[in-house]
Amino acid sequence: MFKENYNVIGVMSGTSLDGVDLAYIKFNHSENWTFEIFQSETVSYSEEWLNKLKNAIHFSHSELEELNISYTKLLASIISDFIYKHNLTEIDAVCSHGHTILHQPQNGFTLQIGNLPMIRDLVNQTIVCDFRVQDVQFGGQGAPLVPIGDELLFSQYDYCLNLGGFSNVSFNENGNRIAFDISPVNTVLNFYANELGFPYDDAGNLAKSGNVNQDLLKQLNGLDFYKASYPKSLGMEFVNAEIFPLMHSFSIDVKDKLRTFVEHIAIQIAKICDKPHAKLFITGGGAYNRFLIERLHNYLPTTEVVIPDDKTIQFKEALIFAFLGVLRLRNEINVLSSVTGANKNHSSGVVFM
Repeated sequence: MFKENYNVIGVMSGTSLDGVDLAYIKFNHSENWTFEIFQSETVSYSEEWLNKLKNAIHFSHSELEELNISYTKLLASIISDFIYKHNLTEIDAVCSHGHTILHQPQNGFTLQIGNLPMIRDLVNQTIVCDFRVQDVQFGGQGAPLVPIGDELLFSQYDYCLNLGGFSNVSFNENGNRIAFDISPVNTVLNFYANELGFPYDDAGNLAKSGNVNQDLLKQLNGLDFYKASYPKSLGMEFVNAEIFPLMHSFSIDVKDKLRTFVEHIAIQIAKICDKPHAKLFITGGGAYNRFLIERLHNYLPTTEVVIPDDKTIQFKEALIFAFLGVLRLRNEINVLSSVTGANKNHSSGVVFM
């Protein structure tokens, strides 16, 4: 499907469980790719769905199959409501990431629910989805997938950093796009904010009121993942196996845990984005964590931190998956082996016409 303009819906559900992000975007391709986000919305999960998605990592195979069917129906209804609400009539495709439940590339396995073929019939649109599986089959990490969008849509920045459930970064190195996950972010910060009765740590004020525990900080920074070379990626498995047991072993105030983990995030990001006088482009929910941004400034004093408009902050991942879908429709490369470690660049995603 080669043409100059594409009208698509990008759909993303991240590991921080904020909800389903939807964005209606027009892409234009002449010499370079440009985009405009026309409509966007986040649909929060019900308490019941939050509990299901949080606990699904422990589900049996049959329970996961059942969950996949019910989640595909939920996602289809959310997409259909979005189309109806905004009276969207020109749609080339709906490009949906689904929701990651299991991510074990070392075992040749990744599972994003919500990508069953039935979604095409329920939404009655062309669907492009399941972007990660092929990369894992080609020996890659299946993540991160955003860097092709960073390369083609945000090339003016030295580093593109996303602060979501996890922090991930992409940048050019020796002519290749490099990208990988750096550390957990909101998967951990939201957990401890929840313990204090808040859905998240607004602007980082809870963390700011705590104190750094130097012993915990040292042990966090000493975890093996941070010594491993890229390509590498993170899932909830890492948080549950490595981060939470360590954090829980310290009998300190929850605000001190938040404060220490913010410091840990800032240190790990600064170790990677260390080019002097660089332009650092930040998106994702963590861009609103003013205290975390403040700590980043502390470790990167010569870096120009660029935080864009709200739509781009909140919906960049939906935007990028929309773009991945467009590239897939054109059968053009949308996954870079330099990023994922796959044995070749490829055009990934399942198309249900």
